[in-house]
Amino acid sequence: MSYLLENWYWLVAALASGGLLLWPQIKGGANGGLTPANAVHLINREKAQVIDVCDAAEFAAGHVVGAKNIPLDTLADKVKGLPGNKTTPLVVVCATGARSTKAVAQLKTMGYEKAQVLAGGLKAWREANLPVEKSA
Repeated sequence: MSYLLENWYWLVAALASGGLLLWPQIKGGANGGLTPANAVHLINREKAQVIDVCDAAEFAAGHVVGAKNIPLDTLADKVKGLPGNKTTPLVVVCATGARSTKAVAQLKTMGYEKAQVLAGGLKAWREANLPVEKSA
């Protein structure tokens, strides 16, 4: 016990280090965002569908391969572009993740409980060196 009292600064350093290592896990778990690697896993293993909520010009400039474009402002009207089976996992993407967070909230109210945000959006997808396609 005297060792801990005499070397309290090592204990504080160890706790701070552990907290900094856990912070990304806590932060990621709080917003429910998928990492690009987790999104690829979901797409490949569970046949998740990618929904891009960017406007048409942004979508044409670059998007996740195989993504369907349903702009955020028309999401409620575009039920035809969404899968009929509401248990299908959805990966919702936008440029940075801000609009997709709103879209996921809207999708969940529409009954798509397995809709998830791609954390960091298309920017994070590109930084992970994953394929992007452009529309003609």
